Amino acid sequence: MATCRFINLFLKKSLVYSSKKSIMTTNSARAKKVLETLKDNPYFDKYAASIARLQQTNPDEFFSRIEAQEKKHKHGNTDGTKRQTTTESNPKSASAKPPLSPSAPRVSSAKLSDVMKLELLENKAFKYLRKQNNCLPLRFWKQQNSLWHDELKKPWINHLCSRQYGNYEPKPVYITTPIFYVNAGPHIGHLYTAALADALARYNKMLGNEVFFTTGTDEHGNKVRNAASKNNLSPEQYCEQISKLFREMSDNFDIKYDNFIRTTELKHQKVVQQFWTQLQNKGHIYLGKYSGWYCVSDEAFVSELELEEKKDASGNIIKVSATSGNIVEWMEEDNYKFRLSHFQDDLKHWLKDSTVVRPMKFHKMLLNWIEEGTCLEDLSISRPVSRAPWGLPVPNDSSHTIYVWLDALVNYLTSVDYPNDKFSKLWPPRIQVIGKDILKFHGIYWPAFLIAAGLDPPSTLLCHSHWTVCDEKMSKSKGNVISPNEAAEIFTADGLRYFLLREAVPHNDANYSNEKIRNILNTELANTLGNLVNRCMGKSVNPHGIIPEPKADDIDILNSDEAHELIQHLENLPTIAESAYNEYNLHRVVDSVMQTLFAANKMFECHQPWILAKEINTNEKAQMKLNAVISLGLEAARISSLILLPIVPRLISNLLDSLSVPSSARMWCNSGF
Repeated sequence: MATCRFINLFLKKSLVYSSKKSIMTTNSARAKKVLETLKDNPYFDKYAASIARLQQTNPDEFFSRIEAQEKKHKHGNTDGTKRQTTTESNPKSASAKPPLSPSAPRVSSAKLSDVMKLELLENKAFKYLRKQNNCLPLRFWKQQNSLWHDELKKPWINHLCSRQYGNYEPKPVYITTPIFYVNAGPHIGHLYTAALADALARYNKMLGNEVFFTTGTDEHGNKVRNAASKNNLSPEQYCEQISKLFREMSDNFDIKYDNFIRTTELKHQKVVQQFWTQLQNKGHIYLGKYSGWYCVSDEAFVSELELEEKKDASGNIIKVSATSGNIVEWMEEDNYKFRLSHFQDDLKHWLKDSTVVRPMKFHKMLLNWIEEGTCLEDLSISRPVSRAPWGLPVPNDSSHTIYVWLDALVNYLTSVDYPNDKFSKLWPPRIQVIGKDILKFHGIYWPAFLIAAGLDPPSTLLCHSHWTVCDEKMSKSKGNVISPNEAAEIFTADGLRYFLLREAVPHNDANYSNEKIRNILNTELANTLGNLVNRCMGKSVNPHGIIPEPKADDIDILNSDEAHELIQHLENLPTIAESAYNEYNLHRVVDSVMQTLFAANKMFECHQPWILAKEINTNEKAQMKLNAVISLGLEAARISSLILLPIVPRLISNLLDSLSVPSSARMWCNSGF
């Protein structure tokens, strides 16, 4: 049973911000009384997590706000004045709260129901909009900025105290990679996507969150069938062979997934057909005729707005997809269509929250596509079996196969056993990592499918850019596709993983070159992190390999600007790195760690411990200074290693072993100085 305690929210001592301002803590007895009152509420268990998110103040004031809002909602103005009902007499009141439609069901008057359901609407719980008949009507979320619950979110004096939201069970974090298409083997772009998702999964585990992380392979479509034919294999044999390569890539580069899904699995076929039937029963699928452009290479239908013209090698003008640059062809065929045009407003509402698609440039790109009319045409979601035989059959119509992208997207539901209990525990995905080439499928089609089925869209789509090789686009024709395994033979699996996560920035394409990898690995892992540890444990300085415990007076013993600078870095590093992880900027995580390690090496150089080691028999303070230098240096290595652990886990785990850091002390809370 979910519980949510609001006791122990304040420090025992009063917090004084100036000689004129002093705020005393809430009496613990009063806090307990508030808690007991709150726990009697019938909605307490159901909305405990939402209450915790909503609370921005102490228990007394929070509870008073709730009661005040309930009175306003039930009785109108609480000051006894007559409520004005016309727009002319009170224009503000007309915009403050949208009217209920005459046919709209009234919300239960039980305490907290209105407040909490509004809070859930703001957190994009679409199931309350489309499945619950006792919730606020659809009109409310379309005018969210004018909702009265916004008053509850006005910030109180920020961070007056440490707040503890109690021991309610948080929702597990569901993280996904796209499933990789098996028309060819893995390249460094696939590895980067998987490593990025894995790093975020590991970071969330370090925070103490329960995490479910999935990856896998997409195995249907004409491109796969053609690739199998070229290799003289059946589609089944070919898929088995290539899928194995992707699984081996994950294992070689320490991608610790919880589930590896293949779209050729019988379990997945059942979920796809169940999802299709659900959409069809709701009236969102119909049989129609498609006349338009189709890109065989992308296995995608392309609208006129998504076309551009260019010259081929012979100088002829051809039409290509503006997104991929691949050739398109005109096609006319009967197929099933999804009523995408019905969900344009839903997608706009989902995208009102700028955090649902990161970085911002890709969020704006989706909005632009919608404004340009991407959603005005319904979407073809099947192909005649005569043209696309390698796919899942449409339920009750074996003359059609399901469009490969609908099939592939449903893998995120299959992976969490939709629609069983495991699904309800994990859904929606917290972070879905994708490449920019599949943004439209995940940022428009996927949320539209989910909303149509009455399911929540993902909380965050993390879209990253591509990898170039020596400033050129990777392509088979250029022969510059980089195999992860071949690169790892030169730089090791740990080194390649570190480089990819350290070098890439999500909003711009990153460039791969052997020279750049060597420079980064030598400069940062070898000469900065490795050098610091080797110096502190070297025989000339620390012949017995002792790891001194950091002491509060180390800074006084050393008494140098370099030591002060290092301690400042160590105190700030976890906060800076946590912010960078939360913003999905892993390159900034590494930047902050390297700055700290540079300061640590600078401190080491300043105090010359190799000289102190020679003086310990003649100088009483030399041993104290030597211990302080080693202690601070190794503490910098320990904290830096913990922060780098999600990025290069195998290498850093070995380093932490050498520093005698137990597994139980490798959580994020252990990264403090």
